[in-house]
Amino acid sequence: MVRRLASEEGAEFRRAPRRIRAQVAPADLPGGRAVLAIPATFMNESGRAVAPLLHYYKAPVARLVLVHDDIDLPFGKLRFHFGRGTGGHNGVASVVAALGSVALWRLKVGVGRPPGRMDPADFVLRRFYVRERPDVDLLVGEGAGVLRTFAAAGGDQARQYAGEATARLGIGEAEPR
Repeated sequence: MVRRLASEEGAEFRRAPRRIRAQVAPADLPGGRAVLAIPATFMNESGRAVAPLLHYYKAPVARLVLVHDDIDLPFGKLRFHFGRGTGGHNGVASVVAALGSVALWRLKVGVGRPPGRMDPADFVLRRFYVRERPDVDLLVGEGAGVLRTFAAAGGDQARQYAGEATARLGIGEAEPR
């Protein structure tokens, strides 16, 4: 979703400054200049990239949006909210620990529950099935729209956009992968 937004806005990713383990793409979004970032760490260590990025760019945590998967949401559902717990997500826990706060915006992307006794880590790391690709492409586009809305109009509008996007997509209750 972050890559899609960068592409749509004509921003290109490059290495982050000062040994920060991330790729960054400065972008002119509706609402002002933003730095789009993708950590170059393991997901469980995302905080090691996010905290230094906020410090370097002197960005307040309130302007951070963390985009992550969520196995507790049905495949295709988007949820945007502020200041909740980590939900057992190790990447989110890493960011919260590094920042010392849960007071941040999150865009949760529903991937559904793993089938049977499949390990959740294996489930979220595997590629989507070919039959899911069209829905994933639509979902990524709508997620980029949520991020753009946040930049332009703030969290409440982005939350509304995410809810409407899920309804528009009609894939939030799709069969599990």
